[in-house]
Amino acid sequence: MPSIQKVRNWYAQSFEELTELPRPKIPNELRELLINAHRRNSNGVRNGKIFLENTENPSLAGEDYRPITRKNNLNSRRYFVLLDDNIKWSPEIYEYNKKFTKCLSIIKRRHDPVVTTVAQGINEYKHSRQRMQIDSSIQSFLDRFYMSRIGIRMLIGQHIALNEEPSRGDYVGIICTKTNVRELAQEAIENARFICEDYYGLFDAPKVQLVCKPDLNFMYVPGHLSHMLFETLKNSLRAVVETHGSMAEEFPPVKLIVAEGKEDITIKISDEGGGIPRSAIPLVWTYMYTTVQSTPSLDPDFSKSDFKAPMAGFGYGLPLSRLYARYFGGDLKLISMEGYGTDVYLHLNRLSSTSEPLQ
Repeated sequence: MPSIQKVRNWYAQSFEELTELPRPKIPNELRELLINAHRRNSNGVRNGKIFLENTENPSLAGEDYRPITRKNNLNSRRYFVLLDDNIKWSPEIYEYNKKFTKCLSIIKRRHDPVVTTVAQGINEYKHSRQRMQIDSSIQSFLDRFYMSRIGIRMLIGQHIALNEEPSRGDYVGIICTKTNVRELAQEAIENARFICEDYYGLFDAPKVQLVCKPDLNFMYVPGHLSHMLFETLKNSLRAVVETHGSMAEEFPPVKLIVAEGKEDITIKISDEGGGIPRSAIPLVWTYMYTTVQSTPSLDPDFSKSDFKAPMAGFGYGLPLSRLYARYFGGDLKLISMEGYGTDVYLHLNRLSSTSEPLQ
């Protein structure tokens, strides 16, 4: 499909730009220092420490908790070396890092519209094959592809933030050590209601009742949480409006409840939007599944930010949000009562104790 070929070409171009980036010239003394440090740190230990001093996870303060580690973790391959903080790097190293960071910034901007362009490609595939759904092999590929993309963009975003952006109080790169759940939820509510009003021509979208402690903070990537909240709220608002009719004088409110546990932050979004038939629940996790009669067409040059797709019609909200939740050891679950409404449970691991789920 033309859109899939376009995405493939973007990745080929980005890979080529990275591999063709000239390597830095490292002075012999520094080269020896790095090689010797690598040998010393081959088991990951220096002065009795596995890692240098780092930012503690506030969620673990005062908790007698030890994360599960893999066996022989210390002997696994490391892609870094531990060096003294007072090491003097040559100007060539700093210049190379500037070029590398600039290259990553260009790549990140180029790949901003990947999600929507692939969605367009799947749409093209469905039209060419006269199919309403995609088969399991494509579904599996897209799960792996998007999970990989989340990881790549996490690394790129972290590198750029650490090198280019001024440091912000509670931030380490794009990770916020004190992510305030209530503030992000309030922002997601406002954005979802605004889009709902614009899409359906409403004067006042369904209200959202927020139950959350104002001081509930944990370490997370705010961008990921904002996306998950926005997508799930958007689905709930749409279900309520379409079930009760856009001309209704009053809509039942959507409820967003945040609970804090020792392991997880759990967010429940409940609506009275008519629910989903039990036979259709497995389909909501498949890409391009939508209850909208006609999937809106995207401009081939669609290049807006990552997830600003239309109100509905692409079927990407839930499956992508679940991948974001699972990336940091959480999950997204859906329970529906056909004829009444749906509850979505978003589980977020607050202990940072789970490894990246690479497939």
